[in-house]
Amino acid sequence: MLAMTLNALRLALRELRRNVMRSILTMLGIIIGVASVIILVTLGSGATKKVTQQIASLGSNLLMLSPGKRMGPGQSSGAAPFKLADAEAIARDVPLLAAVAPISSRSTTAIYANENWATSVTGTTEQYFPLSNRRMKDGRAFTASEVRLGAAVCVIGETVRTKLFGSQNPIGSRIRLQKLSCEVIGLLEAKGQNTMGQDQDDVIVVPLRTFQRRIAGNEDVSMIQVSVQDGVSTDRVRREITRLMRVRRHLSTTQDDNFNVMDMKEIASMLSGTTTMMTMLLGAVAAVSLLVGGIGIMNIMLVSVTERTREIGTRLAIGALEREVLLQFLVESVVISSLGGLIGIVLALLASASLAGLLQVPFVFNAPIVLIGFAFSAVVGVIFGYVPARKAASLDPIEALRHE
Repeated sequence: MLAMTLNALRLALRELRRNVMRSILTMLGIIIGVASVIILVTLGSGATKKVTQQIASLGSNLLMLSPGKRMGPGQSSGAAPFKLADAEAIARDVPLLAAVAPISSRSTTAIYANENWATSVTGTTEQYFPLSNRRMKDGRAFTASEVRLGAAVCVIGETVRTKLFGSQNPIGSRIRLQKLSCEVIGLLEAKGQNTMGQDQDDVIVVPLRTFQRRIAGNEDVSMIQVSVQDGVSTDRVRREITRLMRVRRHLSTTQDDNFNVMDMKEIASMLSGTTTMMTMLLGAVAAVSLLVGGIGIMNIMLVSVTERTREIGTRLAIGALEREVLLQFLVESVVISSLGGLIGIVLALLASASLAGLLQVPFVFNAPIVLIGFAFSAVVGVIFGYVPARKAASLDPIEALRHE
């Protein structure tokens, strides 16, 4: 059986060399199909990894509290905002916390000399910077005493620096935010866009009391971020925070929560699930081209059977078995599809590496999808090559020899 298979392989390679251009065009459908599947899945895996990395950069032990229920059918996000006392109560009464940062934000226009830039200003405490992994490129963050006093100081992002100051050092300069004139004491390290496409460097951070008194004109807190100590269950802390906030917001046992405690692990899981589903969907769509390539192989092989009818008749007449003829054409079909699969894999990996750099996502080598792509191409050769091979093997030798 092995000798018969090797002989069939030798005849298949000889036939491919005899019709090089036709063989390449036949492979083209398989090449495109395999390459499309691998490129889409590889880029999708890279996008998923990038989302996971960006979420992890915010802190794996991070909880986010916001007023209102989680949005959904029949639910409203409208609810009373938090107060600074709520954040202080969480820091005081909930154990095993690393940091608590109340946050309020508002869109505003920053002005420096003759330059102005529409941006967002965030009011928070000094714990915001380590909690959200925001490091200083230059200068310093504001201190706890500056937060208590409501000092007119601010820390700016790289985008704001570029728009207002160009290439010059902003430290020590004063910018205007509505009626507030504040001194720039720090410049944040650039972080780029987040998973939602928002520029994380287009921000100005001021002490919370400064924001409330000079910009917002109220004492509302729109969000509270909580960092849990390493090794501590976020689910446990989440339950403690929920219990405390229900008491502070005077909710009875029959009332639903009018606030939401979101674990960053949930957000990471949700976004990763979304990108994975999209990757699978696009991969399935691309796999359709493999079927088209298989139909192309069957068509060419049927033409080849017709062209080589006399050759087949001669082989059968001198003693070749039907199974040998069947194997010859089946091996020829598998060789065409497998070579197309290998070429498609090489092109896909090269294209994926280039596109990953262009799209700024990690290049993730997905060995299982490469193996699946190659195996699928070989299976396509078997499935779509069987009908022509069966037709060749069932030819009557006498009628085949009479064929012109």
